[in-house]
Amino acid sequence: MKDEAYRQALAAAPRAMQPAWAGRTARTALALGAIVALLLMALDLQLTPQTLFTGFGKLGRLLGTAWPPTDGGQLPRILRSIAETFAMAFAGTVLAVLSAIPLGVIGAKTVVSNPIVHFVFRRFLDLFRGVPALVWALILVSAFGLGPFGGVIALALADIPNLAKLFSEAIENVDGRPIEGVRSAGASPLKVMRYGLAPQVTPVMASQSLFFLEGNFRNAAVLGIVGAGGIGFELEERIRIFAFDQAFFIILLYMVAVAGLDTLSRELRKKLA
Repeated sequence: MKDEAYRQALAAAPRAMQPAWAGRTARTALALGAIVALLLMALDLQLTPQTLFTGFGKLGRLLGTAWPPTDGGQLPRILRSIAETFAMAFAGTVLAVLSAIPLGVIGAKTVVSNPIVHFVFRRFLDLFRGVPALVWALILVSAFGLGPFGGVIALALADIPNLAKLFSEAIENVDGRPIEGVRSAGASPLKVMRYGLAPQVTPVMASQSLFFLEGNFRNAAVLGIVGAGGIGFELEERIRIFAFDQAFFIILLYMVAVAGLDTLSRELRKKLA
C-alpha cells in the first residue's frame, strides 16, 4: 500500500508543478516583451547615448551664459508679472471652486441616488478631465486674444472637473448621523446641507482648493508662454532673445515665490486637517 501511494504521489508531482512553471514562463515572456517595447520606443524617440551627451554639452554652455543671473534692470516689471501670475492662479481657482461645489453635490451618490444619472454625470466629468489647461489656453488665447483673461478661464476649466470629482467623493464619505439628526428635527433639505453636511466637508474642500491653488500658480507660468500673460510671457521673451542670464534670474525668483506659496498653503492645510 505504501509503494502504491508513493507511485501515485510521484505521478501527481509533475501535474502539480506545471501551473507554477507555466506562470513563471508567462511572466518571463511578459517581461521580455516589455523590454523589447521599451527599446523600440527609445529608438523611435532617438533616446541614444550620443543624443544625451550632446544635449548635456549644450546645456553646460547655456548655463555658462546664464551665470551670473541678472534682472537686466527690470525687477519691478518681473515682480509685477509674478503678481499677475498669482492673480491668474487665484482667480482661476476661485472660479473653479465656485463651479465645482454644485457639480460635486450633484455627482455624489448620497445626493443623487439614481445610478444611471450618476454614471452619466461622472463620465461627463471624466471626459473634460482629459483636457489639460495648456490646451484650453491655446484655444482661449486664439478666441479672446493675448492676456491673462484666457489663462484664468483655462485654469478654471481644467480644474472644475477634477475638483467636482474630489468634492463629490468628500460628500460621499461624510458621517451620515449628523445629517440624519438635522433631518429628524424637521429641517428643510437646504438646512440639512447647511448644518449637517457643510461642517464636515468644508475643511476637506478648503484643503483641496489650496492644493489646487499651488498647482495653478506653477501651471500659470506655462500658460504665459503661449500668450496668456504673467511671468511665462516674460520668460519666453528672454529665451527668444537669448538673454539666458535674465531668464535664469526669473526662474530663480519664481522658484522662491512658488516655495513661499507652497509653505504657506501647507501650514493652512495642516490647520484645516
